[in-house]
Amino acid sequence: MILVTGATGNAGGEVVQALVRAGEKARALVRRPADLPVEQVVGDLDRPESLDAALHGVRGVFLLPGYRDMPGLLARMRQAGVERVVLLSSLATVATDTRNAVSEYMIDSETAVRESGLAWTFLRPNALMSNALRWLPQLRAGDVVRDAFGDVPIASVDPYDIAAVAVRALLDPGHEGRVHPLSGPERLLPAQRLAVLAEVLGRDLRFHALSDEEARADMAGQHMPEKYIHAFLSFYGAGTLDESQIYPTVEEVTGTPPRTFHQWAVAHRAAFSR
Repeated sequence: MILVTGATGNAGGEVVQALVRAGEKARALVRRPADLPVEQVVGDLDRPESLDAALHGVRGVFLLPGYRDMPGLLARMRQAGVERVVLLSSLATVATDTRNAVSEYMIDSETAVRESGLAWTFLRPNALMSNALRWLPQLRAGDVVRDAFGDVPIASVDPYDIAAVAVRALLDPGHEGRVHPLSGPERLLPAQRLAVLAEVLGRDLRFHALSDEEARADMAGQHMPEKYIHAFLSFYGAGTLDESQIYPTVEEVTGTPPRTFHQWAVAHRAAFSR
């Protein structure tokens, strides 16, 4: 049995689907019941004592980072008989500025997993293609998307490919103690990703790049905590995080090349057409 945390999110949801396609028994940990094709158990990762039912019979866990008591959470998993953990981490752990809030909780999460006594694999993806979903409100309102860091190319990765690697790491030997950097096959600027969406949707879309100060104000207006605003401006404004690198990992692990942004956009066209 594999337990999937974050099962209603972009990456966790794809892990659930990949396990179903592989014919593996899977269980989703959720805060409230959702429309998922696997068994669901309600629990809270910030309250390890609430996880007994979720962990029963589980040998592998797909785990998100950043919970309040990661050492206690992992100890609970080990006591329940879990053997391996695949942690969705981030390249923020190796950014040149590792003192910011995002890097800090990613590093703390990796450290807790390393020291847990469980077999582990870390996935460190570039930014997710599904981040383009944050443009939905603007696309519903018009044909102009205003967003930050317009001059920053990213080889973003499809959550489908993250899930494909995660499932192999959960099911196959040879991934223990390994760190898998993940990317898509192409570096694209935000305007280029929007151009792909425009082609897929049959719309004339335009990109307007925000200045760093405009980006700060925009993130603050979305009630993002200041420490995270600082982190993102450090990563993408000051360039302390490089997500333009293309890695061979997806194809090496799965035998299939990573999906392009065009493939992601076609697969999620319905979400942009609502």
